[in-house]
Amino acid sequence: MDKFIVRGGRKLQGTVNISGSKNAALPILIAGLLIEKGETVVKNVPNLADIGTVLNVLKHLGVKTVWDKEEHIVGLDASNLNNHEAPYDLVRKMRASFLVMGPLLARLKKARVSLPGGCVLGPRPVDYHLKAFAALGAKIVDEGGYVSAKVGSLRGTVIHFDKPSHTGTENVMMAACLAKGKTTIINAACDPEVVDVARFLILAGAKITGVGSTIIEIEGVKSLKPIEYSVMPDRLEAGTFMMAAGITGGDIMVKPRCESYMGIVVAKLRNAGLDFKFYKSGIRVSRPGSMGAINLTTFPYPGFPTDLQASIMAMCCVAEGISHIQETVFTDRFTHVMELARLGADIKIAGQEAAITGVKKLKGTSIMASDIRAGAGLVVAALAAGRKSEILRIYHIDRGYEKIEAKLQELGADIKRQQV
Repeated sequence: MDKFIVRGGRKLQGTVNISGSKNAALPILIAGLLIEKGETVVKNVPNLADIGTVLNVLKHLGVKTVWDKEEHIVGLDASNLNNHEAPYDLVRKMRASFLVMGPLLARLKKARVSLPGGCVLGPRPVDYHLKAFAALGAKIVDEGGYVSAKVGSLRGTVIHFDKPSHTGTENVMMAACLAKGKTTIINAACDPEVVDVARFLILAGAKITGVGSTIIEIEGVKSLKPIEYSVMPDRLEAGTFMMAAGITGGDIMVKPRCESYMGIVVAKLRNAGLDFKFYKSGIRVSRPGSMGAINLTTFPYPGFPTDLQASIMAMCCVAEGISHIQETVFTDRFTHVMELARLGADIKIAGQEAAITGVKKLKGTSIMASDIRAGAGLVVAALAAGRKSEILRIYHIDRGYEKIEAKLQELGADIKRQQV
């Protein structure tokens, strides 16, 4: 088990290259299950623990996989898909593993998948998925921690989600690609990562319209073809580095340019006093003066992403004035607050709202990551803390950020990985 040792106080300067999106790569790799013949090549796949986990799930199902970590390329061949069960030992490590249910129902007409694990962020039920599969014609049985589903033939229908669910949208969209007739998803998730999955499927021969809107229509086809596809850049990693530049008073270039799906993030950071310049190859982010307080509410895309809430809260800890952050997506997403308080932050919680009174300086100490994004927020905070900070349980961070310490070192940060 490793930890980070961070000595804060250095302004970040230089260029950082953003990896491929974890939240797009995972469902795209799983979507490879739908392709019956030939090898599909997925490029710009980040070298992360979660990618290894999903590839282990695919291998268990009978998929041939080749992962070139240095080149960030994965080859998939699901021609010999022969197993319809994803066991607890694999699915417990990562919630996205539950996405195999849709493709398994489409290809094998049956699936048995363990109820998922992953980060503890409050209730994240899979009811949306199961109700949708039932509407598509599947018979669902939930027993012993597993969900089993069987279907003679998936048939298109209208699916109504109570609220947008990006994994629910992806799971149904994948299953509907090979269903008979047309499936319409009402109140679909609009996230760029969902759009990226749809683009992958469309290139493979799926008939999908309305992606990026709240109504998606999928006309079933008989089969999909193998393709080459490059995963979108990770907007969450990009945002994290922007906030790291802000909290340290830095000046960095974030490549590649990805502001087309980061509008509200850029707007909030500008409100705080950061400056943005847009070039063909990337975005230059700097903080020329002091930072001011901001107010924001997390919300499904195009709202402010909950996955950047911890990092922007860390930045607000040293802003002038009182910032207010309301969390509306997950009920237990303030676990980083107590750790930020250990660094000297002044944060008060009332229900799902945090009031952050800026302090002049944070002070280094031992802190612990509770999930992927909370861990990233603690790294951002530690970069501005005096003395030495020790960040434990960084295996959470490794699930979502590829070599984050190496990238920060290249920007001038004093951060090292050590074995505990």
